[in-house]
Order: sequence, then structure tokens, then C-alpha cells
Amino acid sequence: MSTAFDAIVLGTGQAGPSLAARLAAAGRTVAIVERGRFGGTCVNTGCIPTKTLVASARVARFAQRAVEYGVVLDGPPRVDMKLVKARKDEIVRGSTEGVEGWLRGLEGVTVFQGHARFEAQDRVRVGDDVLTAPQIFLNVGARPFVPPLDGIDDVPFLTNVDMMEVDYLPRHLVVVGGSYIGLEFGQMFRRFGSEVTVVERSDRIISREDEAVSAAVQEILEAEGIAVETGAECIALSRQGEEVGIRLDCGGEAREVFGSHVLLAVGRRPNTDDLGLEHAGLETDERGFIPVDDQLHTSVPGIYALGDVNGRGAFTHTSYNDFEIVAANLLDDDPRRVSDRIPCYALYTDPPLARVGMNDAQARASGRNVLVGHRAMAHVGRAKEMSETHGFMRFLVDADTQRLLGGTILGVGGDEVIHAVLDVMAADAPYTAIQRTMHIHPTVSELVPTTLGELKPLDG
Repeated sequence: MSTAFDAIVLGTGQAGPSLAARLAAAGRTVAIVERGRFGGTCVNTGCIPTKTLVASARVARFAQRAVEYGVVLDGPPRVDMKLVKARKDEIVRGSTEGVEGWLRGLEGVTVFQGHARFEAQDRVRVGDDVLTAPQIFLNVGARPFVPPLDGIDDVPFLTNVDMMEVDYLPRHLVVVGGSYIGLEFGQMFRRFGSEVTVVERSDRIISREDEAVSAAVQEILEAEGIAVETGAECIALSRQGEEVGIRLDCGGEAREVFGSHVLLAVGRRPNTDDLGLEHAGLETDERGFIPVDDQLHTSVPGIYALGDVNGRGAFTHTSYNDFEIVAANLLDDDPRRVSDRIPCYALYTDPPLARVGMNDAQARASGRNVLVGHRAMAHVGRAKEMSETHGFMRFLVDADTQRLLGGTILGVGGDEVIHAVLDVMAADAPYTAIQRTMHIHPTVSELVPTTLGELKPLDG
């Protein structure tokens, strides 16, 4: 026996619940399916819990630096990891229960729990329930990628999901992967009190960024006592008594790092390998993502892919924007497209790294006549007042059109300040829209107009 709906949504990550609500509000009957915890990665093992832990680590760091601000504590500060985890769990619980309660209370939406698999283009099975609909929206997310490293089956290891259950302090945490997830956890646990080593296969950490950014972030991490090992071209794991040995090279005098715990932070893979996609006529690319067009249609009529599973963005904000694009096209007669959005993201080390649009390498490759404005955070009054002077802000401008091409802020408040640049880029306004605007003093933002008033040729 099957039940017919107007639409089926698989997954309750960032895009799914909002889309279900919009469709139901438009008078459509909707089935939404969740096989695990409501809210997806962001709520349960991603943005919300990790940034909650980052906040605890920042407080720990301030306590360690208290005397710099003239505050004297009675003895060294102590981190209670059970309390840190309990705070995180409480915040996550509120978000997870909030999503589930909202969905179950929506008129026109029926919630199913279990693993969904396609039986046909318009039919999925969830346990004993068979659901049919002319439109199916895949919002099934991704999970940590575990690479086939030598010795991987012989040693215990953690992923970012496992780290959510850690309520103790690892003596020496070795992080394999020098990108966003790995660096956030590395700095976090160093501040909690662990010895930390970051191992990266490339010749520099966060290699998708400009070299100056990679170098500045590494300098910040090393100043806090984090060891960084790059160029680890032949990573292998082995048991060494009660420790884990991580070999970094294959030839010559091989480097090796020893730690009490290993965190694998080398990327994510989409949850597409057990959906029965073949029964719907759907194929994935070589990495397991479901290809979509500019409005998130898959190759099969009536089936859409949103969020991490489509490979068109790996962030909560891109997933939510996927929902907005689909809803606008289906319900609002508003032809929005993925290609309309400007790339933007942040790395939540402390200080954070915020990026929009192009970086230096991309601007050079574009062939444009590029101008750049650069300012060290050490020359920002608000940063000096806060004793948070690491990093810089940097903005790229097309000299011929006066349009902003991109911006990078590595510094205190950068994840918020960058939106001034993003909004002007989205409005397709000239950079002078910021440069001639009076900003509030004393703020970090007030130096954005100043920096844009001191433009020079990128390679001049």
C-alpha cells in the first residue's frame, strides 16, 4: 500500500524543512523523511555545536591571557570538558528539538522516520511505508570522508562527528587535514589544553586560499603552540604502544608524529551510496555528488537535489540558498539561479578568516586590471584596543568598472565586517558606495572605507 503526496523531501538539513513549510503553505501535501537526528549536519555535528565549542575555547584563551588586560585570576584557569560538552549538548538539543517540533506541527506535512530508498522515479520506500509524489527533493547531506590510509584499520581514530562526544582532554591530538574543520578543532583543543599537531598533505594549510593567508593563519596557530607539519605526501598510521604513530613521508629519513588521539579531517562525501538512485534513473559524478543545473533540477524530471549532496556548495548558507532558489522558481515565478550567488564563507579560527568573491590568484587569472587595498589589523584602532591585532583586510577592485571583485578579512570581527563588501557586490554598485560612506568609530568596519581609499595596482 502506498500513500500519495504532492511532494517528498528527503532529509531535514538546512534546505529541507523550510522547503517543506513553503510547499505546505502553498497548499501542497508534503512528506518529509529523516533517518537520523532532525536538523542535519549544521544543527547536530556542524556549525552550531562546533561554534559553541569555539566560543568555550575563546573564553578559555581569554582567561589564559587575562593578565594582559589587567585582570588577575587566583591561579591558572581550568577547563572542565564535561561542562564544555554539556553546554554544547544543551544548545544542540534545543535546535534539534525545535526543528522536529516545528515540522510535526505543520499542517499539510507528514513526518516519516527511517532510511528512504527509491523504488521508482516517483516512489520511495521508508520501512513499511511506500510514498509517491511527482516531485522529490533530495536534501540528504554528507558525512566525514575516511581516506584509505595505510594502517587506517589498525588504529582508533575520530572524525568531526565523533568529536561531538568527546568530554575529556586528549593529551596530544594529531589532526590529519589542515583545512577548515581540522584547523578549527586543532585551535579549539589547544586552547582547552591539549598538545596539538596538524598534519597536511599539501605544501601549506588551507591551500585553496592565497599563500599570504595560509602563512598568516599558520603563524597565528603556531603562536599558540600548535605544531604544523605540511608536505605530508605519504601518510600512514600505526599503533605504537598506547599511542598512534603517524608517518608523514615514505622515503629517506621519514618524519613521524606520535599522538594519543587522531582526528581525520580530510573532507566529506555525499550520502548517495544507499538511496537506490539507479531505480530513479539518477547517476552521480565521480565523487558521488548528484549533478544539477542552475536551478537545481537533476537529470530526472521532477527530482531536485539541494544542499551538500549536489556539490554546488558545502555550507549551511549555500544549502539554505538552494531552498530559496527552488521555492522562488516553483512558487513565486521568480527565476533565481545558483550562478547568481557570490561565493562567501568563513573559517572560524580565532581570529576568523572571511572571504567573498575572488582571491588574488583568481583575480590575476581573470585578466582584469585589478587594484588592491590592504591593511594590517595592527593598524586598526579597534583591534589594538582589544589586543587582537593578528591578520589583515584586503580588497580587490576592477579598475575599469570600479566593481569590487572580492575581499578577505583575517581578523577580529572579520566574519561580520565582510558583509559590507558582499552586499555592495550583490547590489552591483561601485566600490565607492563603501569608500564614501561614513562608518562608526571605533569599529573594525570603519577601516574598510579607508582601505578602499588607498588602492594600488595588484602587482604594482
